[in-house]
Amino acid sequence: MNFDFNILSIVTFAPIIGALIIATIPVDSEIAKRNVRNVTLFTTVITFILSIGIWLGFDNSQAGFQMVEKYDWIGGFMSYHMGVDGISILFVLLTTFLMPFCILASWTTIESRIKEYMIAFLILETFMIGVFVSLDMMLFYIFFEAGLIPMFLIIGVWGGKRRVYASYKFFLYTLLGSVLMLLAMMAMYWHAGTTDIPTLLETKFPADMQFWLWLAFFASFAVKMPMWPVHTWLPDAHVEAPTAGSVILAGVLLKMGGYGFLRFSLPMFPLASADMAPYVYTLSIIAIIYTSLVALAQEDIKKLIAYSSVAHMGYVTLGIFTANIYGVQGAIYQMLSHGLISGALFLCVGVVYDRMHTREIKAYGGLVNRMPKYAVVFLLLTMANVGLPGTSGFVGEFLILLGAFQENTWLAFFATSGVILSAVYALYLYRRVVFGALEKESLKSILDITTREKILLYPLIILVVFFGVYPTPVFEVTNASVEALVNNYQAAINAVGEVAKPAAH
Repeated sequence: MNFDFNILSIVTFAPIIGALIIATIPVDSEIAKRNVRNVTLFTTVITFILSIGIWLGFDNSQAGFQMVEKYDWIGGFMSYHMGVDGISILFVLLTTFLMPFCILASWTTIESRIKEYMIAFLILETFMIGVFVSLDMMLFYIFFEAGLIPMFLIIGVWGGKRRVYASYKFFLYTLLGSVLMLLAMMAMYWHAGTTDIPTLLETKFPADMQFWLWLAFFASFAVKMPMWPVHTWLPDAHVEAPTAGSVILAGVLLKMGGYGFLRFSLPMFPLASADMAPYVYTLSIIAIIYTSLVALAQEDIKKLIAYSSVAHMGYVTLGIFTANIYGVQGAIYQMLSHGLISGALFLCVGVVYDRMHTREIKAYGGLVNRMPKYAVVFLLLTMANVGLPGTSGFVGEFLILLGAFQENTWLAFFATSGVILSAVYALYLYRRVVFGALEKESLKSILDITTREKILLYPLIILVVFFGVYPTPVFEVTNASVEALVNNYQAAINAVGEVAKPAAH
């Protein structure tokens, strides 16, 4: 292997090393359980620190893949090929940043099979990072699908009362969509003779072939996002998953669909993407409006936030398929911002659930009287989720709406209605949970957030506000790659137009 420094491999597989160490620890006492927790936390923190090295060594002015590692496998059919560009690097950082919070969130709430739980999370981290750094199509597919297994176990073993139903629904929905993507990948290999992503990005697939390939990839990524109407697995998965499971599901796993659109659908199948964009717009607008109305009707806090995630992912798909600078930049920013905001919101739900063991909205009310610090934290995150200026939620949504307006005025109009609806359901939830008189006896002795919970929530709030006021660090990283993506897309569309003109004469 001709690697100068295998930083991507080190970051990707560091969690696996931690998992192997944990596997050797016999969990036969409280001290042993604490050691398992400590090793897991240490592993995730070290992985995050190492991932900062990727960011520090990244050249923002270059649009291509950097820190490339390549080693041929399986007779040239598949290669161990890794690299990052301005789009993928930020998702690697988001993944490694959120993992220590997931471990801290599970510190006292997970008591059974603690070793297996921590191993599942570390293996999941490796698979998630692998998705974002893979530059071989089959390697991408292996990581993309393998992530289902630890998440299936996290929901199915450590989830709520209907955990088995929710875990199977999650697994089957996402697996069935991905079978079609595998068939499309095989067709691409037979056509191009390679599974190498940089080579496939340069390959011009025939227009008819692009249509079928686009549909196959869409089947997988739309479920993963999830888009309406294949979103029904998400509320069940969120409600039944443990708090940390919900954080990583909303924070990272949903983003794989959007990343897939940016890595495959838009650059490899530009003609099909342009033809199918109106249909994607329609599904996105339905998702934004319909799931916002469904969120308003929910009586479970987690389910409400889950439906709001579907609405926010509707903005992401809308931005991506406008295929202009504003839309694509906004979609990337929205995914990163949503990862922080939704992760923090699920942690907030975990705070009150750990005390009251219920997520029913009607079980709460008047929490501001006993939990003033929690009330402030929850308010800031609720405002960010709505897209209040000064929070990261505003930047992404504003850019997406700007991109949509360039594409079609009515598109922007209907998308903007989602902003109003999000304010309605978010503020309605906040009023019922936090404001009002403290009448319920069970709430009169509830305690405010602890030091551990402050360590969990405050850094996320600081980042949400920081990136809301100063988004430049993100755009500096993404600019070159997004410009190259959009320019290549437009060039492919224009080339077809130029060919069509002489034919018309």
